Amino acid sequence: MRTTRAIHAVERLKTRSGNPRFAAISLSGGLFYLVDRSSGADQKVSDPLPLDAFVKFVDDYGPKKPRKASKLDLAFEEQIRRSKR
Repeated sequence: MRTTRAIHAVERLKTRSGNPRFAAISLSGGLFYLVDRSSGADQKVSDPLPLDAFVKFVDDYGPKKPRKASKLDLAFEEQIRRSKR
């Protein structure tokens, strides 16, 4: 069950980055690290981390998920920017 959170974090990274060659490697003691296999060999991206730190690292790594914003949200943000001047 613990590895499920790590795997889902890597799946989100694969979707965001467009690189399906990322993988989570599990070590004894509940540690995980991220590897990139796009070059043909396992390139270690992170040091071994506990589960929570690994999920945070993977979520912060790579491109961010684009934020959804409606026209009203954008207009409101513009109004706030104008009022701060």
